[in-house]
This record gives sequence, structure tokens and C-alpha cells, in this order.
Amino acid sequence: MGSHCKTTRDHDEIREWVTTHQGVPARIRDVRSVGGTGVLRIDFSGRTADECLEHISWDEWFRNFERAELALVYEATKSDAGRTFAKVVPAPDF
Repeated sequence: MGSHCKTTRDHDEIREWVTTHQGVPARIRDVRSVGGTGVLRIDFSGRTADECLEHISWDEWFRNFERAELALVYEATKSDAGRTFAKVVPAPDF
């Protein structure tokens, strides 16, 4: 059975999915895009010592998410390989 991806901008849906899958809001350390939002990610490693990721609050993550007009593409069900997939992308026109 394959996986099914969804795209959303809904903050509650994002926070619930990430929390359920043991992720943490993060950004790539020392990288800033136009407007200072940084490059947003979801950290599923559970290691704050990750060299390139900096954990940030949900408030900061969503503030930058909105400022940069982003969306989250995520796997509604785990893949056959058992991996968790989520990617922050430019928001499509819904």
C-alpha cells in the first residue's frame, strides 16, 4: 500500500500532525531568506544538537510560515518504508 500526501496551511492541522509524529518546529541555523524568516523545517530527529537545525517556538515558526506564504506537504499515512515525510513549500493557490 502506498502513501497519500496532503497540503495544508492550517495551523491547527500542522501542529497536530507534527506533534503526533514527534516532530519539532525548526529552522536551518544561520540561514536567512528575504525578510529574515530563515528556512523552516520540521525536525523529526529529536536531537536539539543537530548541527544545522535550530528548534524554535510554534509562534515564531507560524509567524515566519505566514510571512513567507508557505504550506506544509505531509504524508497522511506512513510510507511502506515506515518513514515520516513533511516538507515546507511555497503555498499553492488553493
